[in-house]
Amino acid sequence: MAILLLLFALPFILSSPLLSSASDSLTKGSSLSVDKANDVLISRSNTFVAGFFPVGDNAYCFAIWFDEPFCNKNCTVVWMANRDQPVNGKHSELSLLKSGNLILKDAGRVTVWATDTVSESSVQLYLQDSGNLVLQSLEGDLLWQSFDFPTDTLLPLQPLSKDRKLVSSRSQSNYSSGFYKLYFDTDNVLHLLYAGPDFSSIYWPDPEVSIFDSGRTTYNNSRIAHFDPLGNFSSSDKFFFKSADYGANLQRRFTMDSDGNIRLYSREDKGGKWTVSWQAISQPCKIHGICGPNSLCNYVPSSGRKCSCLQGFKTKDVNDWSLGCEPEFNLSCSTTEITFLRLTHADFYGYDNRFYRNYTLDMCKNACSKRCDCKGFQFKFIKPGYPNNNPYCFVKILLLNGYRSQNFEGDIYLKVPKASHFYSQPMEESRTLDCSGEIAKLLNRVYTKSQENETLKYMLWFASIIGAIEFIGIFLVWCLLIRIHQNSGAVEQDYVQAATGFRKFTYAELEKATRGFSEEIGRGAGGIVYKGVLSDHRVAAVKRLINEANQGDAQFRAEVSVIGKLNHMNLIEMWGYCAERNHRLLVCKYIEHRSLAENLSSNSLDWEKRFNIALGTAKGLCYLHEECLEWVLHCDVKPQNILLDCDYQPKVSDFGLSHPLKRDSHGISRLSRIRGTRGYIAPEWVLSLPITSKVDVYSYGMVLLEMITGKSPTADIEDKRLVTWVKEKIKAATAIVDPKLEGNYDKTQMKILVQVALDCVNEDKDARPTMRRVVEMLLQNEMNHFCLV
Repeated sequence: MAILLLLFALPFILSSPLLSSASDSLTKGSSLSVDKANDVLISRSNTFVAGFFPVGDNAYCFAIWFDEPFCNKNCTVVWMANRDQPVNGKHSELSLLKSGNLILKDAGRVTVWATDTVSESSVQLYLQDSGNLVLQSLEGDLLWQSFDFPTDTLLPLQPLSKDRKLVSSRSQSNYSSGFYKLYFDTDNVLHLLYAGPDFSSIYWPDPEVSIFDSGRTTYNNSRIAHFDPLGNFSSSDKFFFKSADYGANLQRRFTMDSDGNIRLYSREDKGGKWTVSWQAISQPCKIHGICGPNSLCNYVPSSGRKCSCLQGFKTKDVNDWSLGCEPEFNLSCSTTEITFLRLTHADFYGYDNRFYRNYTLDMCKNACSKRCDCKGFQFKFIKPGYPNNNPYCFVKILLLNGYRSQNFEGDIYLKVPKASHFYSQPMEESRTLDCSGEIAKLLNRVYTKSQENETLKYMLWFASIIGAIEFIGIFLVWCLLIRIHQNSGAVEQDYVQAATGFRKFTYAELEKATRGFSEEIGRGAGGIVYKGVLSDHRVAAVKRLINEANQGDAQFRAEVSVIGKLNHMNLIEMWGYCAERNHRLLVCKYIEHRSLAENLSSNSLDWEKRFNIALGTAKGLCYLHEECLEWVLHCDVKPQNILLDCDYQPKVSDFGLSHPLKRDSHGISRLSRIRGTRGYIAPEWVLSLPITSKVDVYSYGMVLLEMITGKSPTADIEDKRLVTWVKEKIKAATAIVDPKLEGNYDKTQMKILVQVALDCVNEDKDARPTMRRVVEMLLQNEMNHFCLV
């Protein structure tokens, strides 16, 4: 009987992805193949396995997972090389080249991932007992290790540094990058971030509590965290915890889960079940983005977390709860055609247009009614630290991060049409979304068949030859038509290349340079920026437009055509672009110290640097407005679009919203829609007045005020705008200077900078100085040198 059982189990054992020759290393010139189930690396203690892991239909990622008997597709994965670009189930290989480079090829053709390492001596790839995949020379020199590039999991003693982050998977069955991240922000504090396709927000530590009140510190800029095998976690921001089973000799992992919670798991051995020994958030509905827009999260211990659409709203996609709900009614701007629906014990965190203290319910309704973009308002929220029975009014422009709790002392008033039946039903009877649902990811893969019909093959060859002849004929006719009508236009991409003279990159080149777009260094409304290394070893910033095929295409043309004609030391240097199929990418020089916004929040700018940044930015804008061949409005001047190089010299960047000005138009342009960022937008945008270069002057003035005070114009300060707050403080002879400077600044320069800033933010655009005049005021005795490169 035992022999029969063994024979029956033998095929399953042989097909197991965990079976290997017990090797823990790979040498130069060797490879692991996806076609061979036995091609894996196993650590010497038999704790970890590295090999090709199935993530979909004919889709594989090279991964590291815990060695678990018969886990098949449900193994506990701790690292993936190509989580967002799976490879084919046929002919894909991980190869250690003789050059010392470790590469992963899809179907033996396209390189989708590489370590970009070089070594003249012998190197070896091996899997350590710690779960770390290490590439090093025989002399012991470390070339690369997986511990430096975590995905969603940390293992004991694996550090989480300032340049790395944990990114959740999309769901428990979809291993691609999800919406939740654990990372060190520029304030040196460990944060949890929801980074959805349309919105993002930090939700841990509790954003309603100050960093210091939550027990953290911003003063340690080393930004590193790890946990030890006993279950003790420590972070440089003074965040510490010990697991519930601290001290026991267990297998442990620290994972950014797909539901937005970070958890420490432990178990006794490879056959045991993982148990949660610590988690960051005990109230799952406090996790942002979990139910999508226009919905409420409700947690019931007996049944778990559920998401419900608001009355009058319906689910966007029953298979994807993160998309939330959409309205079934059209909302009028007329105050006579709307009313308000009260939802008790409900809160929608963030996205407030204004905050009003001591407002009555009628006053709050009136404030929301006057705004067409107001979706509702929060009323009678008792803010901690303020006297009780004090009414508060939060006017909402978006309904995100909604949750309901009987312990929450506040109500939401939803703006709805008066004549509507959609909200007549109680919300408990509205559509409900299961927040624990899985979202399957379909991955199409094509590979060659092992057996082929010879007759069919010859027929296909014949058809291909006939098709090729027809194609050549059509191509020749098309070329002839192009030559005849060449004066009517040219192929768009050739025109761009001729106009700019930059290098035209292929999408594959940029994908390789950025390691599959793995290291994100910034993002905005127009696109995401990744760090990459080009084939000539130059370090580049590659901007990938988010909406590549639609609005992104127009934005791409704007940036290439504008930047291509600019040449100034205080403007970003562009090296090339990619316009391949629907892909639109820009390749610029990588700027070491990132954006002015990040540096202001990280306390890295003394007064001398701030003044020089103000001067350099003014020179760059002066060049745009009056000195370059084609005058340009930037239209989105803000700290996020001012980059700082290794010497902290400013580089004005991101020309996606820029607009050219004709020299004979007297600097006046009429644009059809508002451009820019809230808090930095000049009044004439809202008042539909003619747009001139003074809109950039206004935005520049707001940037100066932010550099002086350290306060952002996008947030109310003591229930006032930043400009009003500064003027009142000056009138009262109260300090306005950023406390981070600790009083170390040049008083004469400060006086000049404050005066320039207030002149620039004048409500009357005609009273604002030009950027040429701004440079003159900042240079004082060096007036003859303004606007020079």
